Amino acid sequence: MKTVDLILTNAVVLTMDEEFHTFEPGAVAVSGNSIAAVGMEADILKDYSASKKIDCNHKVLMPGLVNAHTHVPMTLLRGLADDLRLDVWLMGYMMPVEREFVSPDFVQLGTKLACAEMIRSGVTTFADMYYFEDDIARATQSAGMRAVCGQSVMKFPTPDAKSFEDSLALARDFIIRWKDNDLIVPAVAPHAPYTCTPEILNASASLAVEFDVPLHTHLAETAGEVENMRNEHGIPVIPYMKKQNLFEAKVIAAHCVHIDEGEMRTLLHTNAGVAHNPSSNMKLASGIAPVKRLIELGVKVGIGTDGPASNNDLDMFEEMRLASFLAKVSSGDPTALPARTTLLMATRLGAEALHIGNITGSLEPGKRADMILVDVSPTHNSPRFKRDPHNVYAQIIYAAKANDVTDVIINGQWVMQNRVLTTLNEADLLTAGNEYARKIDSFLIQREQSVLSKLIAIGGATEEESFEVQAKIAIPSVDPILTAIKTNPEIKVVRTRHYHQFDTYMKFDDPSQGYVRYREDHSITDTGEITGVRSRLTLVGQTREHPFREDVLLSRSRFLAPATQSLRFYKEYFKPQKTVEIEKNRMRYLVNFKDTEFFINVDNFTEPNLGSFLEVKSRTWSKQDAEKKAHLAEDLIKALGASPSDVIASDYIEMASKS
Repeated sequence: MKTVDLILTNAVVLTMDEEFHTFEPGAVAVSGNSIAAVGMEADILKDYSASKKIDCNHKVLMPGLVNAHTHVPMTLLRGLADDLRLDVWLMGYMMPVEREFVSPDFVQLGTKLACAEMIRSGVTTFADMYYFEDDIARATQSAGMRAVCGQSVMKFPTPDAKSFEDSLALARDFIIRWKDNDLIVPAVAPHAPYTCTPEILNASASLAVEFDVPLHTHLAETAGEVENMRNEHGIPVIPYMKKQNLFEAKVIAAHCVHIDEGEMRTLLHTNAGVAHNPSSNMKLASGIAPVKRLIELGVKVGIGTDGPASNNDLDMFEEMRLASFLAKVSSGDPTALPARTTLLMATRLGAEALHIGNITGSLEPGKRADMILVDVSPTHNSPRFKRDPHNVYAQIIYAAKANDVTDVIINGQWVMQNRVLTTLNEADLLTAGNEYARKIDSFLIQREQSVLSKLIAIGGATEEESFEVQAKIAIPSVDPILTAIKTNPEIKVVRTRHYHQFDTYMKFDDPSQGYVRYREDHSITDTGEITGVRSRLTLVGQTREHPFREDVLLSRSRFLAPATQSLRFYKEYFKPQKTVEIEKNRMRYLVNFKDTEFFINVDNFTEPNLGSFLEVKSRTWSKQDAEKKAHLAEDLIKALGASPSDVIASDYIEMASKS
């Protein structure tokens, strides 16, 4: 007889293995952090002995649930801003609050609150994507939970990185530090195709392949994302990401709501896992993922809650029920996604989607002892019919609640016994969480009427590249510049435009708000004919965070939005303290100089009479690229016959205000 550490007896054992073995009365033997044996109680007791035996009292003993996609620190943002458009929710509330408050302390507290909530609802493993992922991993480990933790990488400055190069460096260090941990699987997490450049996507894939770790990302979540991808690149989301070599890595693709059959087959053939998030997709009106067809094709599909700020909970029992119901109603087929398949998605298939199916997801000898006990005897889950062997799966999916989970073991350790958490102090966590809520409320009340909030509320606002190379020089005549553009062999003209521009700058009492520019562009032909008019709004921040070389390189926030209303409307809407009008003619050239693209603007002012200016500009998300372009901008100025020492640091609005 073999000796083990623990034997759980008198249970309805659901193994969720390849053959869906069930044992009643069943037992599981645990040795260290792993499962030693699973089977009928009599067989286990005949072959194994243990100093500790637990009578499960006819409860269901099954694998712990796998939450395949979430952002756990966002428990501290739960209920912050609901019933809004996605762009208003994300840019108007989530991102400003995150920039102000997200810190190592914030993510550790939010993670521990999330772990408490997930343990209570039977989750033993989750996949996370957020900032300060090293602190999230440490908090998760202290709670005793298993997780795939992905360090976020985005083209925007983030709470833990000023540039995406910094984010990639953080991801590399994070992976090296946690690579062989018993509970944490490190990952790199390029946020989404619309928040990452091709350079970021390629670099993230290379990093994941180098260390053989998962890559966690959002794909095809909304119809707008897919439409924009087709308009900008001429292909759908999945082919675009394949073109960036993303699927060379072990991909965890969250959402995949708007994909066609060909894209599904790409996911299958590249062994990508999909995380289906029914509550989040419904709440944000993103659509319904084609889960039934994905499962039919053989794609590994798990179930996730998404972040608690967009769900608003981490209840996997609710997600399982909704996943099954959504598949039925969207397909018109009541047999779609039956209970056993749904539970499979939340256990073994979910673990396989996270590329850790060899570790967890089913009760099999050799796998980690990640198990939960579910009491199916309460009134809402009674009576139990035994005629159909699949009835127990239906009880779990269609009738059981999160609070039916009584006990949780992860990696062979109890993290909840008889509904009492053993690794976390909920009372202290709730007190600290409410203190954060008080501070965030105060912050939002003060900034509720900020210029950025108002711009985003209009709709369609997008954040522009944060690093801007801009060199401006007053010139006595435009002719020498135009001649140099046409004749210098180093300057290759890609495109030329002629505009008559009417700018209205709206300035505010608080300089930190930046300024809003309403611009009306008239496209002019060589004969002076107007061929088109375009209006748009730009919010430009005042902060120059990264000056280089005579102030050539600027770094500041910049948001664009379409101007669909009259100028009078925007003046009344933004209520500026002062407005400044500028009118100018602009010859705009997109050029290639030393294998780098720049815009050359040759501007002649008519109101106010500021004279003529040469402006060399370029924008990028990359700090390193910006520094490179700052040096090239000086070379380009020289090639145009001007001197970098004459560069003017002031913007046109500053010159016009003085005038």
